[in-house]
Amino acid sequence: MNKWLRGIMLVMIIGLLLGFSQTRALAAEEPAPAVVEEAKDQTTGIKAIAAAVAIGVVAAAGAVAMALSISKSAESIARQPEAAGQIRTSLMLGLVFIETAIIYALIVAILIVFVL
Repeated sequence: MNKWLRGIMLVMIIGLLLGFSQTRALAAEEPAPAVVEEAKDQTTGIKAIAAAVAIGVVAAAGAVAMALSISKSAESIARQPEAAGQIRTSLMLGLVFIETAIIYALIVAILIVFVL
């Protein structure tokens, strides 16, 4: 794994942990209503940032994976044109699985924003 990818993942994990720890700390106490309203505003922003970072990283990783798989399949078809049908079928199946992972990340990001 590349160093920059590890760094991005580390920053994302730290951001998520900070967001969830602040939410739990705010839920543990019973402050005045004005403080509760201000705290909700802060956690909403953190949730939005966490969701945006999560979907951004997953979308970028999915785009790279799709590009690599399309590149390799085109190379394979160029080397063995008689196997083009089987290669294309495997490519489409792989692309569907990659896109499914991206859609799951989108669902998780939506859940972070609206449910938590």
